[in-house]
Amino acid sequence: MNLKRYLPILQWAPSYGRDQATSDLVAAVIVTVMLIPQSLAYALLAGLPAQVGLYASILPLVIYAVFGTSRTLSVGPVAVASLMTAAALAPLAEAGTAEYLAGAILLAVMSGLMLTLMGVLRLGFLANFLSHPVISGFITASGIVIAASQLKHLFGIQANGHNLLDIGHSLLVSLGNTNVPTLLIGGGALMFLLWSRRYLKPVLHRFGLAPRAADILTKTAPILAVLITTLVAWVLRLDEQGVRLVGEVPSGLPAFTMPSLDLGLWSQLAVSALLISVVGFVESVSVGQTLAAKRRQRIDPDQELIGLGTANLGSGLSGGMPVTGGFSRSVVNFDAGAETPAAGAYTAVGIALATLFLTPAIAWLPQATLAATIIVAVITLIDLPALGRTFRYSRTDFGAMLATILLTLGHSVEAGIIAGVALSIGLFLYRTSRPHSAVVGRVPGTEHFRNVLRHEVELCPKVTFLRVDESLYFANARFLEETVMDLVTREPELTDLVLVCPAVNLIDASALESLEAINERLRDAGVRLHFSEIKGPVMDRLKGTELLEHLGGRIFLSTYEAWQALTDRAALAA
Repeated sequence: MNLKRYLPILQWAPSYGRDQATSDLVAAVIVTVMLIPQSLAYALLAGLPAQVGLYASILPLVIYAVFGTSRTLSVGPVAVASLMTAAALAPLAEAGTAEYLAGAILLAVMSGLMLTLMGVLRLGFLANFLSHPVISGFITASGIVIAASQLKHLFGIQANGHNLLDIGHSLLVSLGNTNVPTLLIGGGALMFLLWSRRYLKPVLHRFGLAPRAADILTKTAPILAVLITTLVAWVLRLDEQGVRLVGEVPSGLPAFTMPSLDLGLWSQLAVSALLISVVGFVESVSVGQTLAAKRRQRIDPDQELIGLGTANLGSGLSGGMPVTGGFSRSVVNFDAGAETPAAGAYTAVGIALATLFLTPAIAWLPQATLAATIIVAVITLIDLPALGRTFRYSRTDFGAMLATILLTLGHSVEAGIIAGVALSIGLFLYRTSRPHSAVVGRVPGTEHFRNVLRHEVELCPKVTFLRVDESLYFANARFLEETVMDLVTREPELTDLVLVCPAVNLIDASALESLEAINERLRDAGVRLHFSEIKGPVMDRLKGTELLEHLGGRIFLSTYEAWQALTDRAALAA
């Protein structure tokens, strides 16, 4: 066993030096400042006590530094996973109860077990079943639902629901009970954060700050909003005016926590844990690969499964919630100069210190401020113009994307992602079950062959070249039979049919039987079946089969070779 394969820390730790440590420490300080309000906010978004977000940002970061392959990915609670956690637990327990917390811990552990097992079995390719339009639609819809769910905190009202329809109705009913101080605090924080996102960086530039430093300070603006509103809430005693605060947060490091052993609860949460795992993995790998490419580094998707899986196990066993790689803080980590995953471990130390010494101050933090932080963070997830781009390029992908968005908004996040995956697979099977094929002819004076419907080409009435533009498998085997026999019936002079196979990467058992049937039917009709341009791996599997033993014609290396041999013979026969 190659230990470096399963313990990537062995790849970079032996050469770890002072310069790298300095860069990692600077990045860790910046990310810690950013991660504290994010961790608190995403825990509340999931319906969990604020400290759970802090717990989920300590041990997972340390574990990922050992098992993860990305040098700059920052692991912790994220918006989409928090929303999915809340949606999974809402039918099972009341938010804030011990049962609800036990469910969140179990989700983290189950997600960790699933991801780790997938990594050991090298099943990272399964994430490819989530097409980009489906993921884009799901994240857009989730961003809208998340933003809508936080409006109740901005207005200081009660509102419930896990889809846009329920949340919207609940908000309208309760809008008359708006708490003005809460709205002022939350609205002020929201406007400041939106202003900072757009204008703070240019302002800092004008004051002579370096571009990189100005960019980093802009991204850590939420901590300033947290400090100001916390101070205001403490000085003005806003809790006495109906402003909801985070409240008392237990100080101290998280204790070891055993997940529930209730098999009924395990079965109830299994699908949700799987969806959280796959969506989190796709999001994390996308971020990791994007950042790694900028430094000409690479990540191993299968090892990333193990890294994220063990991080989730660590989160669950330390009383945390499901975690994955976050986009915004990973970008900040990258821009701040993080060189190795040790930056994440240093960040974990910073979060641990916050849980030990800052919790008394956190108690005065208004929930409206955290809601504003979440809203501004998820705005970047919403990409409605993608609907138009997808519609113009592919109507089928647009259909899958739109169905994902509508079901996520109107029903639930689970229904949206399941429908999107099902539609993606169904549309793929439909498209490949009717593979594109074309009769091709020779471009005069060349060795190239092109579609007779698109180009002026040379043809031979007794020899037809049919190019198949798809791998052959059970879903399209019958369709190929029908295409070939229809072609034969329309060409009475035909003596030779060549299947041109440059795009065929696979011939499964069902397709092999269909090709054998085609060969027999053509022989009965007095037509010889030939192949050209069969790829090596496909040819290796065909060797020794009855198809080649009883083939009526030949196998040609190139289509031009087949053209020369068969058209010359047809000319001699004439």
